Amino acid sequence: MGKLKVKCIFLDLDGTIVDSREAYAEAMRTAMIKTGQKTIDIEAVTEIPKRLEQNLPINDLIKGIDVQKFLKAYLDAYYQATITKVKPVQSIAETLRRLSEKAKLAVITMRHVQREKVMEELRRFDLAKYIQDVTTGLDTQKPKPSPEALIKCAKKLNIEMSECAVVGDSVSDVKAGKAAGAKTIAVLTGIFSREELEKENPDLILENIKELPDFLE
Repeated sequence: MGKLKVKCIFLDLDGTIVDSREAYAEAMRTAMIKTGQKTIDIEAVTEIPKRLEQNLPINDLIKGIDVQKFLKAYLDAYYQATITKVKPVQSIAETLRRLSEKAKLAVITMRHVQREKVMEELRRFDLAKYIQDVTTGLDTQKPKPSPEALIKCAKKLNIEMSECAVVGDSVSDVKAGKAAGAKTIAVLTGIFSREELEKENPDLILENIKELPDFLE
């Protein structure tokens, strides 16, 4: 395929700009302790955030535990863990610098936090200067895979959706991008496998976002 021509790139946060695996593990540990469990299913550490992102049930992963109680403990612990356990993906500062020379950049995250919290995190990694806008789960009625957040952000930045690309590590990112009419680019730095992402037919699948500037005009 030829090089993509875009005016705006919507970037997912967890698994795309930052590596959140340690935060997921910390959230799982804390939630299990708070719900009185002794053992942790290692597979559930990545399976739970996958399910939550796709709005799928997790009952079978936490048998015998009150789901609502677990989820509250898990999400509280996760948002706390993002302060200390999240780290930038490899070469992200240089990558965002290069991308920002080609297009406007905005972050679209499903985290239910104030956008200022996300900006604080981006500032901590010296990335905020490249980002024009942030949309979180609190800014929309319907999270990804709904295209609502993407459409709102494109309107705010005064850009046609056909001139945008969505970059993310999850099935929901690709689905949202396709529903919005944007180009879709999946990266393998998150918790979803190549096989899972291939099923959604994104325009591109990259090992890491640092490869992306070479695929843009």
